[in-house]
Amino acid sequence: MPQALATVNTAAPVISRERALKILSKSLYRDLRQNGYEPKQIVAVASELISLVTSDIKEDAQLV
Repeated sequence: MPQALATVNTAAPVISRERALKILSKSLYRDLRQNGYEPKQIVAVASELISLVTSDIKEDAQLV
């Protein structure tokens, strides 16, 4: 007697990296503001992150 096999996809939905980055950014911003950081200080954090990424990219480019 043939039996029908049901396949169930149990994997959680994958959130795109773009969406995850937006969520992370909003969460970080909210946390910084709730902890008393001013907008200028948050811009300084963002600038430091950009500087670190830029340095990383330059290092990677020198290896090629």
